[in-house]
Amino acid sequence: MPAALFGILMSALRTMLGFVLRSTIVKFVTFFALFFIVKEFVNVLISSQLYPGATQASDLASALSGVPPSVWYFLDLFSVSTGISTVISAYATRFIIRRIPVIG
Repeated sequence: MPAALFGILMSALRTMLGFVLRSTIVKFVTFFALFFIVKEFVNVLISSQLYPGATQASDLASALSGVPPSVWYFLDLFSVSTGISTVISAYATRFIIRRIPVIG
């Protein structure tokens, strides 16, 4: 009887270890490599001035300088500046990821 219980426990352990090695660790390594590649790719684009949004930050600031203080109150209240920067970075990331042949 104890040998059968040992076999069941070893089978369960082997199944859990196989799941962890096949799915979890392999996915972690794959997605970490993709993250690292995209991160370095963005740094190269920004440093080489190939990305046009890197030089136009002052244009955006000058365009928003004409907004009256009463409107700025509500924009700050709803954190529109955080939302706009998040949406723009998400669109830029989506654009860059779709240009990578392995992912897109």
